[in-house]
Amino acid sequence: METFVDVYVSADGEKASVIFKKINEMGLKYHIGEHDFIYDWKGIAKISDELDLADKIQSKLRGTAAILKFTTIR
Repeated sequence: METFVDVYVSADGEKASVIFKKINEMGLKYHIGEHDFIYDWKGIAKISDELDLADKIQSKLRGTAAILKFTTIR
């Protein structure tokens, strides 16, 4: 199971390089292709785990003006 994260950066917000670093520090890997980042669950995750990951990313990026889109595929 994998969760993909797309990041939309605001011109009035934090630099893209800073946002990239913050997300990488959380264990997500940069993904070249349709999505920006990927988190590999290494198995099937519960919805509560997925929501916890989204909450942690959102908290880490608070104040950056970044907009996030999450897509999880089993």
